[in-house]
Amino acid sequence: MAGNFWQSSHFQQWLLTRQDLCRERHQDLQILTDEEYLKLMIFFANMIQALGEQLKVKQQVVATAIVYFKRFYVRNSLKCIDPLLMAPTCVFLASKVEEFGVISNNRLISTCQTVVKNKFSFAYPQEFPYRINHVLECEFYLLEMMDCCLVLYHPYRPLLQYVQDWNNKETILPTAWNVVNDSYRTDVCLLYAPHQIALACLHMACVITQRDYKQWFAELNTDLDKILEITRHILNLYDLWKNFDEKKEIPGLLAKMPKPKSQPSR
Repeated sequence: MAGNFWQSSHFQQWLLTRQDLCRERHQDLQILTDEEYLKLMIFFANMIQALGEQLKVKQQVVATAIVYFKRFYVRNSLKCIDPLLMAPTCVFLASKVEEFGVISNNRLISTCQTVVKNKFSFAYPQEFPYRINHVLECEFYLLEMMDCCLVLYHPYRPLLQYVQDWNNKETILPTAWNVVNDSYRTDVCLLYAPHQIALACLHMACVITQRDYKQWFAELNTDLDKILEITRHILNLYDLWKNFDEKKEIPGLLAKMPKPKSQPSR
């Protein structure tokens, strides 16, 4: 998406601070620890990724859907709307906003049923309980909560621009791209500008692939403290991932998670 990030609703309304996140999540963090909340967010981001792959949407649609999901639960408790319903709703809306095309109603629901049954039955042993009318209603709440601020800026475009003149980009770019994908399992997309996230992921990729671009980074006119903060977020994610057994831990976390009072009627 071209245009000016600094004049966008993404920058003006949806770049938050750590204090904003703590304040907005206060209700859920009375019940869940910070780590438990993060693990649930990782789990539902993985579900959005699996839905996107099954629907064969491009990665940018998946990234947009994950940001919509995170935005909703920054402004609302997990008990407002079941995340199992919100996850496919975010994919449904993101596919339209990113001009991928509308996913047909039947295909969306059948994909949800297949993905939940084949990949997430450890968390949801029953079949996917929602129908398209639930998704359409949920989409309305999502649009209302985001105040129709639907255009997002992602780190992928600045990442490509930064490395276009680099000699070793064929080895560095795939690694940096994967780190950007991983960053959506953290809160950095809510806290930092996309170009800063791109730089942090690029710096991490240089370390991983053992390429020396210290001089290039030293000459940048950017806030290096922010780049280091983003790096710490992603490194913390990798530390958490090492000991996170999703299949063992998620059923208990879902049982503990605040839930909507009413469940869907068929």
